[in-house]
Amino acid sequence: MIRRRDPQEGGYYLKKLQVEEDPSSNNGEVQEMTERLFKVIIIGDPTVGKTSFVQRYVQDSFRRDYKGTVGVDFALKILKWSESETIKLQLWDIAGQERFTWMTRVYYKDAQGCIIMFDLTNRNSFLNTLKWKKDVDSKCTLNDGSPIPCMLLANKCDLPHRQVDQLEIEKLYKEHNFTGWTETSAKEGLMVTDSMRFLVDVMMKQKDSLEDDSTESSLRLSHADLEKPDPCYC
Repeated sequence: MIRRRDPQEGGYYLKKLQVEEDPSSNNGEVQEMTERLFKVIIIGDPTVGKTSFVQRYVQDSFRRDYKGTVGVDFALKILKWSESETIKLQLWDIAGQERFTWMTRVYYKDAQGCIIMFDLTNRNSFLNTLKWKKDVDSKCTLNDGSPIPCMLLANKCDLPHRQVDQLEIEKLYKEHNFTGWTETSAKEGLMVTDSMRFLVDVMMKQKDSLEDDSTESSLRLSHADLEKPDPCYC
């Protein structure tokens, strides 16, 4: 069985695959596998470590030579979420240079999750996270009109000479409706996988909740239709 949601209506699909088990392990029964696709955008000022974060998460590698992103880069991460469920993450690494910001509405389209990153050793990049959050909230929402879940990541926690303290980050996170926040180090691989798993878990729960609400609405509508009296043309 295959169920698909139009990407223009939500940007994800639910696909159920029938996979035959090894006869010796499960008597030849057919197991149903579910595959889900999510689009996640990674945004923030230039040089905060967005590309390094994606490379660490997808390839478990780190490059010391810096090459700025031009427009947007893409990566795909496949997660085995459970014995019966696989998740595909489309990661959109969006350039932070101001000359590309006019394209953000196109880049944000159909996103279900967001990473906003700043550099702990660059105070301006922290102050600009609010600008990025407002930009996302104004251009990207879930099907029910609510904001997409947004993680705030304080990158380069392995470096000394910080310019932002934790109390400031905590205050920003609480006041501006971020889903969560944590310090990360793309270079050392600290909290990279954990932060992404947290975001995926939030996206999964929100999507399941939206689907449940949609099903309940359909059931209520069907029930109401049954109670409608037949029209009289006499």
